[in-house]
Amino acid sequence: MADFKRRTLFLSNGKQIKLFGNSIAIGRSLEIGEGYAPNIFSCIELKPDEIIAPQIIKEVPGEKLSKEKPDKKLSASIANPFRLTTEDLMEIADYNIRLWLDLKDNVRKYGVDNPKIFNTDAVR
Repeated sequence: MADFKRRTLFLSNGKQIKLFGNSIAIGRSLEIGEGYAPNIFSCIELKPDEIIAPQIIKEVPGEKLSKEKPDKKLSASIANPFRLTTEDLMEIADYNIRLWLDLKDNVRKYGVDNPKIFNTDAVR
């Protein structure tokens, strides 16, 4: 099964596809490309913020006082500019799943060397 790590798509046969973005996408024409802009629904990682907490001072007899630094916390937020609901996201997921399944069906039917794989009515 394929895996996607550190902007590289690893295929089970050992092939590796280095990508510039962080995702792959499929269009209505069943053409595959890179999805560069996570501008519909995404996670925004914010810079680590220090938790505001007093320093903890440990006192051990016969040793210097030691101070523990406060923990750092990584915070994140959701970017959802279109205010998509759960139902909206499920519909988008179903749409994309259907496209991927159509591509699989067409590859089985036509092979990888036949342009009939693609939905030509959707190509530009």
